[in-house]
Amino acid sequence: YKSPGTYLGEVAPEIKASERRTAVAIADLEWREMEGDDCEFRYGDGTNEAQDNDFPTVERSRLQEMLSLLGLETYQVQKLSLQDSLQISFDSMKNWAPQVPKDLPWNFLRKLQALNAEARNTTMVLDLLPDARPVEKESQMEEEIIYWDPTDDIAADIYSFSELPTPDTPVNPLDLLCALLLSSDGFLQQEIVLKMSLCQFALPLVLPDSENHYHTFLLWAMRGIVRTWWSQLPRGVGSFREDSVVLSRAPAFAFVRMDVSSNSKSQLLNAILSPGHRQWDCFWHRDLNLGTNPREIADGLVEISWFFPSGREDLDIFPEPVAFLNLRGDIGSHWLQFKLLTEISSAVFILTDNISKKEYKLLYSMKESTTKYYFILSPYRGKRNTNLRFLNKLIPVLKIDHSHVLVKVSSTDSESFVKRIRAIIGSVARAPCRRVSVEDMAHAARKLGLKVDEDCEECQKAKDRMERITRKIKDSDAYRRDELRLQGDPWKKAAQVEKEFCQLQWAKDPPEKHRAELRRRLLELRMQQNGHDPASGVQEFISGISSPSPGEKLYFLRWMEWGLARVAQPRLRQPPETLLTLRPKHGGAADLGEQLWPEPLGVEHFLREMGQFYEAESCLVEAGRLPAGQRRFAHFPGLASELLLTGLPLELIDGSTLSTPVRWVTGLLKELHVRLERRSRLVVLSALGVPGTGKSTLLNTMFGLRFATGKSCGPRGAFMQLITVAEGFSQDLGCDHILVIDSGGLIGGALTSAGDRFELEASLATLLMGLSNVTVVSLAEARDIPPAILHAFLRLEKTGHMPNYQFVYQNLHEVTASGPRPRDKRQLMDPPSDLSRAAAQMEKQGDGFRALAGLAFCDPEKQHIWHIPGLWHGAPPMAAVSLAYSEAIFELKRCLLENIRNGLSNQNKNIQQLIELVRRL
Repeated sequence: YKSPGTYLGEVAPEIKASERRTAVAIADLEWREMEGDDCEFRYGDGTNEAQDNDFPTVERSRLQEMLSLLGLETYQVQKLSLQDSLQISFDSMKNWAPQVPKDLPWNFLRKLQALNAEARNTTMVLDLLPDARPVEKESQMEEEIIYWDPTDDIAADIYSFSELPTPDTPVNPLDLLCALLLSSDGFLQQEIVLKMSLCQFALPLVLPDSENHYHTFLLWAMRGIVRTWWSQLPRGVGSFREDSVVLSRAPAFAFVRMDVSSNSKSQLLNAILSPGHRQWDCFWHRDLNLGTNPREIADGLVEISWFFPSGREDLDIFPEPVAFLNLRGDIGSHWLQFKLLTEISSAVFILTDNISKKEYKLLYSMKESTTKYYFILSPYRGKRNTNLRFLNKLIPVLKIDHSHVLVKVSSTDSESFVKRIRAIIGSVARAPCRRVSVEDMAHAARKLGLKVDEDCEECQKAKDRMERITRKIKDSDAYRRDELRLQGDPWKKAAQVEKEFCQLQWAKDPPEKHRAELRRRLLELRMQQNGHDPASGVQEFISGISSPSPGEKLYFLRWMEWGLARVAQPRLRQPPETLLTLRPKHGGAADLGEQLWPEPLGVEHFLREMGQFYEAESCLVEAGRLPAGQRRFAHFPGLASELLLTGLPLELIDGSTLSTPVRWVTGLLKELHVRLERRSRLVVLSALGVPGTGKSTLLNTMFGLRFATGKSCGPRGAFMQLITVAEGFSQDLGCDHILVIDSGGLIGGALTSAGDRFELEASLATLLMGLSNVTVVSLAEARDIPPAILHAFLRLEKTGHMPNYQFVYQNLHEVTASGPRPRDKRQLMDPPSDLSRAAAQMEKQGDGFRALAGLAFCDPEKQHIWHIPGLWHGAPPMAAVSLAYSEAIFELKRCLLENIRNGLSNQNKNIQQLIELVRRL
């Protein structure tokens, strides 16, 4: 017979389709046992078994049924996108538990966005029917099952159930992850992997796809991960290093299973990676909830995780970064993945209870490999004499000795056994050994015929375009001066003139001569700007964001972010707890009067240049110096609005001049209004606070946004990002989109001696809060409310425009705590500090300034004040985000959305009203 399927079709055609799948699986195992794993079933016409539609392969049916079970089959052609996963819906406001398997992908994405350590839990809460009585005792349920009527059709068919999960059977978390990744586009895959890394979960490296009989190496999905660790130099001088995990090289150690092993690879890996007695479940394993559920589609998955040193001797297991790889399933069934691991690893640890002739042949074929091999056996399982016989044969073939054969006697010796494995890994890493990056691994995967996600045409075209821009950047400052010419002195001078001109409009009887002089100076500066043409790099950038392919445009923007980060000036080295955020200077006071960090060259500089071309041209058209028909840059706001719709944060306040390019911003919003058509109702949510208090991290965790975090990680300007509200929820919430504004590093924490500087900060705070329906004020200390923000409070209170305020007290570097602290509210009601009095006097409130709790917008009895627990669980860089932090952020998000829905955030705006508000403010 040509295959197990044709055998069953000819001999037993009466077998039902549902039973045939199981029968094919059994026959397939027997066939492979006789013929070996390398056999290939062929029909007389040369077609293979996968093309037999009457008898589909077991792998195909398992994958299709799993996708159907999870409700993901509709995303196999049009993949699930990042924007789909970030939409605000009714589920965003409730902490719901999944009830059916189709809830699981969305529950996983929602929890992962919030960096919840329990995201991988696939437990479902079954919802009883309204007329069903709850089962009070387990014994009652057992009786109901035992005493079914044997004549009932259900009872007659009880033993013919499918091996695949049913709607009331929990799904293995690794199956859920594989199904979701196979259903997602490259950008959602990237977001999933990035959030998993922050949760300290093991990351998918090779994604199996038995449906199409090829496996994918996830290089693109790893691109966004940047880690910080302590780098110890040979002469004893150490420093913190920050780099992409895709580019940094480290020794890699693979752990695989051969046939059957009574020892768990994943538990062993977790023990190796966990310092002290606190074990972190980086790799999902059999002893976790649902860990024993059989994997249906995840066998063949290769996972990766790293150990990164912190510079603390009591925590550092290894003195340098080390990569750990884990193959799910047996190496005999996943020979291609095993072959890859042997080519990229410094050592491979093989866990097994039995070494048979078949496994011996597999390992014998690796005789040319230079990788070190170690065997981990159990003395109580398997055939001891057979194992010893084959091991003696393998010792000269694999160039090992008896020290490479380890026996794990029992669970009681696990601590000493882990120490022994760590010692072996440390010894191999100290000696000259293979060190690889993820890019090196991808190169090896290509040679073996694996698909690499980054090799698609759109991605490579975008990468080539990025390289044409970045290869010309030798020095960031020189590039800005020579290529981004409109952002130099002309823009700074024009911004100052426009500010003075704006202030004259509010003055009583302004002198006309001075007004005319300002207008003349502004036109001269704008004509000077308009005399330039976009440099070649800017033209290439414009071509990249003008691509008719949405995918290529998104790929280009991501490549630009990473490419510019590599060529820009090196970032300041910060302590390891600053992976997401930075410790505020002197406990929270950071003064922008002194330049704390160089602004790195980024995508926003190219968009600023486009904005200045548009500003200069618009100014001349308004003044009648340029005919409207001769405009060259009128389409620039449309390009920028498309970027905003795809999820890119755009600059609202220029970080270099600390001013707002009003024509550019209003032009962008007009184009946004055109593209959104009827769905243009907005709620504006802003976050203000001292740099380093975690406001950007808070917004990113709450809504899945992409604001830069950390003072050394991004620009100083204020950025805005758009979140879509699902159409089915927009009527209930009262808006179609939420525009989120992050103040970045604009607001200092101290009242500077320079009055102009303080006035500028206060004006910027007034602008952002004046545009907002909701304002989140992030505080490092309960009394540390920046004077510029207090100044803006007082100004806005006079106008009657009072957003809904939420004060968030964060201590990002403390040990995780839970629950609100009573003292937090008391301190906000205390008498004002000297800084607060100074701010009040500048606003001519004198000594009559009230405590914060006395202001009209702050009712201490309402939910205005929040305590957010510590960000980290453990010590960075091996710490995960704490569960208490994630849950507190979710509760804050729920409250914010509830306030918006209940109309507590003032009247919602449409985009036209927002444009007018920008002009007025």
